[in-house]
Amino acid sequence: MAVSLIALVLGSGFAAAATPTAAVSGLRGVVMRGPIRPVCRVNDPCEAPVSGLVLRFSRAGVVVARVTTGNAGGYRVRLRAGRYVVTTSSSPRVGTGLTPSVVRVPKGRVAHVDFHIDTGIQ
Repeated sequence: MAVSLIALVLGSGFAAAATPTAAVSGLRGVVMRGPIRPVCRVNDPCEAPVSGLVLRFSRAGVVVARVTTGNAGGYRVRLRAGRYVVTTSSSPRVGTGLTPSVVRVPKGRVAHVDFHIDTGIQ
């Protein structure tokens, strides 16, 4: 009886340790702006990374997360699975703004989503 009780206690401890933890979900990617010059050439980049930009992720009109892009325009944010409206810390004065403006975060993984800011240069 005592051996069975010890086996039951040890077995339940191992079962708890083997239970998988909740998978992380979110987004990662790069924010680029462009065009950055009126004439784009083959060996001359027409886009540039946006550093120091704050991306805001909202659900039902409430901002649930903010992230600031790094020097190379990269970002990474943890979010629950679902659809989010994405806005920036500053509104562009020209162009069409940030695209995409709505993103979907998959359950249990970090998806790659790059954003683009249209500068309006033609």
